[in-house]
Amino acid sequence: MASRLGEKLNALRKDQKLTLDQLADLSGLSKSYIWELENRESQRPSAEKLTALADALGVSATYFLEDDFRPPEQKHKDEAFFRNYQKLPPEAKDQLTKIMETFKKK
Repeated sequence: MASRLGEKLNALRKDQKLTLDQLADLSGLSKSYIWELENRESQRPSAEKLTALADALGVSATYFLEDDFRPPEQKHKDEAFFRNYQKLPPEAKDQLTKIMETFKKK
């Protein structure tokens, strides 16, 4: 029996049309570990592994911990975007800032 986390992970992965192999590559985790998370009740991933999955799927790690089964809210997507932004080199941050400025002008 899958846990709440497993059900959410599976649904989000399928919504994004990702295979277990693809999500494993994106997250840096093994395919078998992700399968275990999706299908077994007893799995409790570390914060690092949960964050890796969240980053790969474009949500915040807290999305997997909430009781709400609705699709990820914009706030989770925004938090994940900002977390990824923080990891970028300065040149890429400058480029993104310039792109955002073009949207403000419209």
